[in-house]
Amino acid sequence: MKKRQFLHAIALAAATVAAGSAMAQSTPIKFQLDWRFEGPSALFLTPAAKGYFKDAKLDVTIDAGNGSGGAVTRVASGAYDMGFADLAALMEFHANNPDAPNKPIAVMMVYNDTPASVMALKKSGIKTPADLNGKKLGAPVFDAGRRAFPIFAKANNVSGVQWTAMDPPLRETMLARGDVDAITGFTFTSLLNLEARGVKSEDVVILPYPEFGVKLYGNAIIASPKILKDNPAAVKAFLAAFAKGAKDVIANPSAAVADVKARDGIINADLETRRLKLAIDTVINSANARAEGFGQVNGPRLSLMASQVSDAFNTKTRINPDVVWNASYLPSKAELNILPKK
Repeated sequence: MKKRQFLHAIALAAATVAAGSAMAQSTPIKFQLDWRFEGPSALFLTPAAKGYFKDAKLDVTIDAGNGSGGAVTRVASGAYDMGFADLAALMEFHANNPDAPNKPIAVMMVYNDTPASVMALKKSGIKTPADLNGKKLGAPVFDAGRRAFPIFAKANNVSGVQWTAMDPPLRETMLARGDVDAITGFTFTSLLNLEARGVKSEDVVILPYPEFGVKLYGNAIIASPKILKDNPAAVKAFLAAFAKGAKDVIANPSAAVADVKARDGIINADLETRRLKLAIDTVINSANARAEGFGQVNGPRLSLMASQVSDAFNTKTRINPDVVWNASYLPSKAELNILPKK
């Protein structure tokens, strides 16, 4: 009996050592989201929950965020290895911090089109961009749609807009109350937030930037120069595992939202499933994404965006598109072929 217990103890110790060795071989990656845990964050939480990162020998921790600007600066500071951020925010950081030693680089496009739009209530009489002339618009000062509004305004000859700033939780409330005539925001965020405040979706006018001459890219996966230099294999493994998980998310959004619910138990699963489906339909599996290929960008379009953001954001230096984007870490085209045909 004692011999059997002794052998069992030896086996248990060996298993513990083996597990520790396997853990030691995993590359830790700290990942910063752009926003709190909502439907679209399933794109990252699902591959984590399904063990795709673990299978790639990565120990990935995913934290909620409070805006793309914060995600960029946290990766730049070295606090995070990789993150998810609006490409315009990344471009602005590069152009306004030319001497920064650790400027993050975009390595995979996820939102091929900007999710930004102008939203108004039908009772306001706003139907087209021309109806925004002289109107009062509201958004947080750091909102991607507000920052890029000069590009929208130039494309649609809009002028005389007056801005009201507020914290994010008040944006849709102020529109519903009539404190502002319209707001800017991500469509899949603000539309559902308006519904949560008692506004029917059929009573909302949506002017999506991509449909009105604004060809900006949206959110991309970014990485610090340090991890790109020190462990390029880990970055490639992360992107391949992410693409595998994203395919599952697109195929079954409802199941994917369960992975978000596991991270934040107070979310409304039905609402977040709708938010995720809206994000997939409008910016992930968009016509542009299918034409350019998931994860990839079009060179001339990227250059145009760099020029437009330089002007609209009034950056200290002009944005060089060649230094903000690097496609060499992307998985194979077969691995990136995840978008279903519409």
